[in-house]
Amino acid sequence: MAAMAADQSTRQVLVTDAADPRLADYVGLTDVRLRRSLEAEHGLFIAEGEKVIVRAIAAGYPVRSLLVAQDKLASIVAVAAGSQAPLYVLPAQVAEQLTGYHVHRGALASMQRLPLPPVASLLATSRRIVVLEDIVDHANVGAVFRCAAALGFDAVLLAPRCADPLYRRSVKVSMGAVLALPWTRIPDWRGGLAELRAAGFRLLALTPEPAATGIAGVARATRPEEKIALLVGGEGHGLSDRWLAAADQAVRIPMSRGVDSLNVAAAAAIACYLLS
Repeated sequence: MAAMAADQSTRQVLVTDAADPRLADYVGLTDVRLRRSLEAEHGLFIAEGEKVIVRAIAAGYPVRSLLVAQDKLASIVAVAAGSQAPLYVLPAQVAEQLTGYHVHRGALASMQRLPLPPVASLLATSRRIVVLEDIVDHANVGAVFRCAAALGFDAVLLAPRCADPLYRRSVKVSMGAVLALPWTRIPDWRGGLAELRAAGFRLLALTPEPAATGIAGVARATRPEEKIALLVGGEGHGLSDRWLAAADQAVRIPMSRGVDSLNVAAAAAIACYLLS
């Protein structure tokens, strides 16, 4: 059994057993397959670090619980004091045994997911959106969100097979941008782009293909009020032939010195900057 002590003012609970069932939300945070299953089943995600936790709370995500290594308790006391959720305090080695890594940012929070909005509701309130097709690396998804948010885009749409923006690494890399920028999934990969066009969006497909038009020129010719959807494809193969064919125009970032393309997050950042 775990050794426990509680502080009623902050709901602190000392736990010394990594197998304590109350810590189930935090098991194996480095095991992607396990986390996908667990988080989907229980409708949760993990926020890491004080700043990200505060942003998640500000965005309206309910707190299920908080967890902190004993030597980092001071970093989260103020946040915990404003929540009714329990704060589990663990010796550092127990926290590492539970999560699978050294919790160097001090604190974690298990947050309840919120229902995703319909695609139509985001399209109705957006002028610039990024649409991600089959980006499977969580870090890249988080980086694209951070760029889109920083450069003034209004929303992100994801194809069904795109990586989860609320996976811990995505949230961390985005610096919490996935919690602030509206997003949802397109349920219909085959015909979903038609809804964007019907809502008045011009579909620009970002591709390294030499035949595509340079994006800088396209950006200069784009009116500020024009609705633009920037389509960005997965690592390696880029956009599918279907989405390339469905786009209104293929655009590219010119390369030099024999480099054929950029990392997807870097390319999205340049495109967002030019189109913002």
